[in-house]
Amino acid sequence: MKNIDAKTQGELEAAAFRRLVEHLRERTDVQNIDLMNLAGFCRNCLSNWLKEAADERGVALSKEESRTHVYGMPYEEWKERHQREASSAQLADFEKTKPGH
Repeated sequence: MKNIDAKTQGELEAAAFRRLVEHLRERTDVQNIDLMNLAGFCRNCLSNWLKEAADERGVALSKEESRTHVYGMPYEEWKERHQREASSAQLADFEKTKPGH
């Protein structure tokens, strides 16, 4: 991407982020713990990163607002509809690989 200007690069990165969020909204079968175990981040991480970016720019965005944006609904509603109890194997994997968040 060395031949792409900064504005276009930002637009492309923003489009990729929107696509990732859309994909994760559609894939409710993929649990956050699975994402954490395999990739080291989850939907909550994305919403935290979004909030941190807003904070850095002085943009008012609450934690709940950033989560609602990433999940496509209030976080508690998503958990009620889609989150399953983590298995002992998932929890064991998480303990081995969890990043420092």
